[in-house]
Amino acid sequence: MAQDQKNIGHVAIIGGGPAGLMAALLLSQRGIKVDVYDSMPSVGRKFLIAGRGGLNLTHSEPLDRFIMRYGPAQDWIGPMIRAFSPADMRQFADGLGQPTFVGSSGRVFPQAFKASPMLRAWLVRLIESGVQFHPRHRWVGGDVVAGLNFLADQKPVMVKPDAALLALGGASWPRLGSTGDWVQILADRGVGITPLVASNCAVMVPWSGHFRDRFAGMPLKRIGLTVGGNSLHSEAIITRTGLEGTGVYGLSGPIRAAINRDGVAHLIIDLQPDRSIDDVSALLLVGRGKQSLSSFLKRRLKLSPQAIGLCHERFDQNTNLPLADLSAIQLAHQLKALVIPVTGFGGLDRAISTAGGITRASLDDQLMIKSLPGMFVAGEMLDFDAPTGGYLLQAAISTGLWAGQGIVKYLGLPSGPFNFTA
Repeated sequence: MAQDQKNIGHVAIIGGGPAGLMAALLLSQRGIKVDVYDSMPSVGRKFLIAGRGGLNLTHSEPLDRFIMRYGPAQDWIGPMIRAFSPADMRQFADGLGQPTFVGSSGRVFPQAFKASPMLRAWLVRLIESGVQFHPRHRWVGGDVVAGLNFLADQKPVMVKPDAALLALGGASWPRLGSTGDWVQILADRGVGITPLVASNCAVMVPWSGHFRDRFAGMPLKRIGLTVGGNSLHSEAIITRTGLEGTGVYGLSGPIRAAINRDGVAHLIIDLQPDRSIDDVSALLLVGRGKQSLSSFLKRRLKLSPQAIGLCHERFDQNTNLPLADLSAIQLAHQLKALVIPVTGFGGLDRAISTAGGITRASLDDQLMIKSLPGMFVAGEMLDFDAPTGGYLLQAAISTGLWAGQGIVKYLGLPSGPFNFTA
């Protein structure tokens, strides 16, 4: 669809999250008229929530390892990450006046440690580029050929652009606009969609009443977690219904796979990840004398009361032998491999993200829906899963840029590098 200079094209972007905003920036740089529609009163609301505890933009680990975090989708998502890499993300943030730093965990944050300064600078650049924003416009269907249908203050609005980008997010944090309503709209048009499920969220564990009442809300720090051969060193928080926190979120994919396969996932927790079994055994060989086991473990291994309570919870539920009667070697094995049964996930409304979405087979290489010419997709609507740690936001922005480049090609305009620093 070639355009002359006076009418270079019009693109509607539906969804004002990071994927949509990045595509809008690219397209506006090409001289294309861009309108961004969002159901909420303002854009970027989930982006702002993500920055409440410090905006984790991306991760500094080697790129090949970074891409492996996308699991089965890595061969699909990987080229998009390489096209706009974590290094590019840092350069983009710096160009917005938000220089970044690498934290002790390898995660990358803006020095302001907030999302709002970056979002403000991003929006200023978009507005200066001529991008128009249309809040309180909820997409209810339609396509590029017949026209896109919106409800604005309960009044119907139709828009007929040359191309459109859907960047509506998944179904987590629905109060911020990611309701997942698009699933039924597109499914009714024959678009292949893997059902959306909660990811990066709390997991369910059948605690005893005593353990739940005493330890809910307490952290398990500096632990190792393993599911199905997937391991990481992190932390977790005990809840009344199970566990949550960074370590649990990072294993959402393998936990889900195990539950789907076996009905339960066996999460192995190592309370001494920096010590071998032999080292732990050696520390425990010293007689505890008249000390209680709890006092002994606290003194010798620096275990917290909740970590010791977790040992009792798992051991006492599964054997008739008191934990205090174990030999040093037996106890070391318990501390290094507590098996926690995970029976399910928390609801979508409490999840950080969702897995599932529009299938790869439904899209062409430029992220255009094959059955809906001119309709492109980016961000969490795509069928992939990723842990927290910067991988979700990186994928959203990288796929938004990739789809934007696809739209440029669809419109018959010359491609070129994206100037993400000005």
